[in-house]
Amino acid sequence: MMYTQSLYRILDDHIKPHIVKRNNKTKKWDYGYNKEHDVIVISRTGQIGEIYEIQNLKIALPLLKGKLSKDIDRWQRDDYPKELDRIKNVFDWNKHPEHFKENWYEYIDEEFRRREDGFWFNNKGFPTYITGTHYMYLQWSKIDVGQPDFRESNRLFYIFWEACKADARCYGMCYLKNRRSGFSFMASGETVNQATISTDSRFGILSKSGSDAKKMFTDKVVPISVNYPFFFKPIQDGMDRPKTELAYRVPASKFTRKKLDANEKLQEISGLDTTIDWKNTGDNSYDGEKLKLLVHDESGKWERPDNILNNWRVTKTCLRLGSRIVGKCMMGSTSNALDKGGENFKRLYYASDVTNRNRNGQTGSGLYSLFIPMEWNYEGFIDTYGHAVFDTPEKSVEGADGLQIEVGVINHWENEVEGLRGDQDSLNEYYRQFPRTEQHAFRDETKESLFNLTKIYEQIDYNEDLRNAGLLTKGSFKWANGHKDTVVEFVPNRDGRFLVSWVPPRNLQNRLIIKNGVKFPGNEHCGAFGCDSYDISGTVDNRGSKGSLHGLTKFSMEDVPPNKFFLEYVARPQTAEIFFEEVLMACIFYGMPILCENNKPRLLYHFKRRGYRGFSMNRPDKTYNKLSITEKEIGGIPNSSEDIKQAHAAAIESYIEDFVGSKETTYGDMYFQRTLEDWAKFNINNRTKFDATISSGLALMACNKNRYTPVFKVKKNVFPLGFKKYDNKGGISKIINK
Repeated sequence: MMYTQSLYRILDDHIKPHIVKRNNKTKKWDYGYNKEHDVIVISRTGQIGEIYEIQNLKIALPLLKGKLSKDIDRWQRDDYPKELDRIKNVFDWNKHPEHFKENWYEYIDEEFRRREDGFWFNNKGFPTYITGTHYMYLQWSKIDVGQPDFRESNRLFYIFWEACKADARCYGMCYLKNRRSGFSFMASGETVNQATISTDSRFGILSKSGSDAKKMFTDKVVPISVNYPFFFKPIQDGMDRPKTELAYRVPASKFTRKKLDANEKLQEISGLDTTIDWKNTGDNSYDGEKLKLLVHDESGKWERPDNILNNWRVTKTCLRLGSRIVGKCMMGSTSNALDKGGENFKRLYYASDVTNRNRNGQTGSGLYSLFIPMEWNYEGFIDTYGHAVFDTPEKSVEGADGLQIEVGVINHWENEVEGLRGDQDSLNEYYRQFPRTEQHAFRDETKESLFNLTKIYEQIDYNEDLRNAGLLTKGSFKWANGHKDTVVEFVPNRDGRFLVSWVPPRNLQNRLIIKNGVKFPGNEHCGAFGCDSYDISGTVDNRGSKGSLHGLTKFSMEDVPPNKFFLEYVARPQTAEIFFEEVLMACIFYGMPILCENNKPRLLYHFKRRGYRGFSMNRPDKTYNKLSITEKEIGGIPNSSEDIKQAHAAAIESYIEDFVGSKETTYGDMYFQRTLEDWAKFNINNRTKFDATISSGLALMACNKNRYTPVFKVKKNVFPLGFKKYDNKGGISKIINK
């Protein structure tokens, strides 16, 4: 199967063509977020071309004007003219005669234009746009291997970053990356790029430790600054290669543009007064200071007592004046194990989802999350055009390093993974370093889990390989013709809240039994549901726990797959009543009972009021006469009993051992990734966060209720039969008198 990329797509119909054409003609596309069309314009020309969607962020690129030269068919760095290379600063420039300067004004102005607007070039026959920041990185930045290569992954990264800068609602980016992706150098290049054109500004660097931040400053930021051409490089204070602070005082641009009055004197030009520095790692680093750009390197590796979440709450205020965002954060990292800083970074990353915004249009963190899978950026698998070689080619392909690429990066990665199957912790570390999915990036160590993480992750990996196989269907349940308490139908729907892997045949759908006016499930012998409900529609912070429902089959003589989780629902609709009705419809459609925690009883009362008390199971660990009055009325099981908690966890543990992960010739058929990931993180001492684990465990208990039925000891009555008992010790037997 050929690899299909999903990192970005080009939207042909997001804005009607005639609107694009009309506004292009009048140059009305302003740089920044366009609310009317829900697009971020990164063009500074007033005209837009293609619209990219990268991780749900819609970005309008500049319009290509004219035709590109076909003589060049890939990125090529222009050689710096030797005549200018000899000039080290503006003072040297001023010593040259005017006719010499006139020869180079056009070249210098063009470099400034590219820095501002970006650059177009032909790449493998296709017109390709890079942002001004990306151009500065490729053309003028010095890294550890000399000059950076052009990579398509970096092009998309910089387009996304430009959108973050353009969007007034955004505090910056939270980039989840693979190892050796070049982020540290790209962030260092952006720091120097912005600092050399900013006035009265401060630029800060943080990393997983103070020494790492210092190393980034001295080994990356300073060399890039030192190697800038004189017309981009301001005069700086202090040493050429400082250890703690880089201070720019006099701007270079004023001396290089044609607008400069030749008679203007040096001392009359105001300074930049801009600095770049680094801080030791801590929750309060940069507290109270105003920043134009904050670089957060290795944010997923902050270990206790340092906390990236606490630091971001502090440093976020350094990037705004009141409600106005005046600075940006460029944050990027691989993730440590969850208890070694990874959990906090994970929370920050998912709080940066652009599809989940508050009323001010901002994400929970204020940042925008970006994940680029490892296959886009794996060293040794990038061709001379900067494209990743995803699939194994028929003929070897020349790589950017001049070596031949004979195996595709996907096959190479799969081979590495296969070799680590016997060592789960090493495999998880490899996933974190070189993730193909967000789930890979946040893999935890096996020793921290209550359940068998090896089996859980085996199943997760297997499911990832099957993600396009159509094993799961998203959908909704509805009453036929809108009439309640009739027949329930399942409707496939991309926006539905249910995921199902099996639908019963028609003869089993909507099967119920009515006894004394009470409706009972007709397929109780086929399976059951478990549910973790909630009672309150809204919460103060609009968060709250989600409602969760799982369906599980059991062995029967019907046409039903045994021991299979067939339904997953984890959501929090606008009202609790919507949730109650959706759960009810699922139970009726499948004709199966439900075991629900009764500490939040509104769902169970909903069932009773509608005549479906027979669908609500009683707790299996007590006989009917031992139930409380409320339990007899509505059913359900409490969540406070320690015995119940242990039985619940044991049920999941047993299921994982028997039905999850690798078998001799196949794998388990548990396809719900969200539930598997919830199992992997489950903490029995803090169960409230694990909605999917609670409901799936209750489904297991419901299907195996006989295991929990109380066993009573029968007291045996002894009846005398009239026979004497004798003690035969010694020579003479004696009657035993009781």
